[in-house]
Amino acid sequence: MGHGRFVTVINCIDGRVQFPVLKWMKDSLQADYVDSVTEPGADKVLSEGTLAEIERIKSKVLISTSGHHSKTVALVGHYDCAANPGPQEMHTRQINKGIDVIKNWGLGVRVLGLWVGENWDVECIYDSEEEKS
Repeated sequence: MGHGRFVTVINCIDGRVQFPVLKWMKDSLQADYVDSVTEPGADKVLSEGTLAEIERIKSKVLISTSGHHSKTVALVGHYDCAANPGPQEMHTRQINKGIDVIKNWGLGVRVLGLWVGENWDVECIYDSEEEKS
């Protein structure tokens, strides 16, 4: 269905984070398009949310991986999150827990954990491909 190379990001709704993540995903993964699933405090929702909240995100990710054949799914946490305030260490723990949730979906895709810091720079803090080495 989709033409071109798609990747998927599960990101916060915060507009300050959208462009840096989009640019990083396109540049770092040589993607043509980035499918975005947004949720306030997405890292917290995937790590601590209800089953219904997690399933809602999963259903959207499945559209991207099935319909657009996305082979990469990234989960993002960021500095100064209004929906999920806290230090980077807390977000890193939540991103890692959320990554475990995504990996348990059995999508057979590359999974990334991204942190967007106070200068809006994107840092990859987890890459499932590094586990294969």
